[in-house]
Formats: sequence, structure tokens, C-alpha cells
Amino acid sequence: MSLEEESADIRSRALAEARLWLGTPYRHQASCRGAGCDCLGLLRGVVRGLYGREPEEAPDYAPDWSAAGREELREAGRRWLEEIAIEAALPGDVLLFRWRDGVPARHVGLLADGQKLIHAYERVGVIESPLVPAWRRRISNAFRFPEEPSWQL
Repeated sequence: MSLEEESADIRSRALAEARLWLGTPYRHQASCRGAGCDCLGLLRGVVRGLYGREPEEAPDYAPDWSAAGREELREAGRRWLEEIAIEAALPGDVLLFRWRDGVPARHVGLLADGQKLIHAYERVGVIESPLVPAWRRRISNAFRFPEEPSWQL
């Protein structure tokens, strides 16, 4: 299988895994399909579905994601995923969002077909919604799932 085919396969599997979480209620810091998760919990669940385990334990974090601080989400993405140019993102890739300029990225979702986003949204749960301009302009980073992650070797 070529690298391009492997990349398409992992993105397809990531999307399929994320869609299993649709309808899961929103629960801060949770990551249990059907019972509850937040945006990071959704990503953690997709990682478990793809690789069988997470590369590291998620730290506690406050529900106020708009606070200034370190770019923990971006740095974790750089440790465990493959960073790509935002304009190169394809369905099945991971997108990070910052709520406003000058604050760290505090929201994550998976790009879906038809310019949609699969993400867990407070008071809504896991949904697939249009990636409207208001969301697009908040994208701060894009990542791709590795076929063979370094942390599994």
C-alpha cells in the first residue's frame, strides 16, 4: 500500500470511528461513547478506536477553555499526530480552533466530508455540523493521524 493509500485509509477509519460517537452527550473531561465526552474526549476516543490506547493520560483542565495559557492542545498534537498545513486538511484530519486571537487553541474536531466538522459541543453533544466561515477563521492547526504512531513501537 502506498503512503497516499495508507493516509486515506487511516483518515477513513478515523471518520468512521468519530461517527460512532454522534449523539453522545457533552460531559466535561469525559471520554465514553454514548455516555458523555467533550471535544478532547471525542478525540481521545477516536485515538483509542484507531490504536487501542491513548499515548498519554489527559491532564485535568478547566471548563473555561477561553483562558490564556500554554498551547497544551497544540503541543500534544505535535507530540502524537502529524502536523499538516491547514489548507492541506482532508476529511478525517484533526482541526484545532482558538476562540479568539491571542489565546491557545481550546477546541478540537475532525474534518468530515462536505466541509463539515465532527465535534463535541457544550450543551449539544457530539454532532456533525457545517464548517461555516465563523469556524473556519478560528482554525489554528491541522493534524493527520499517523499510520504507525511512534508511541506504539
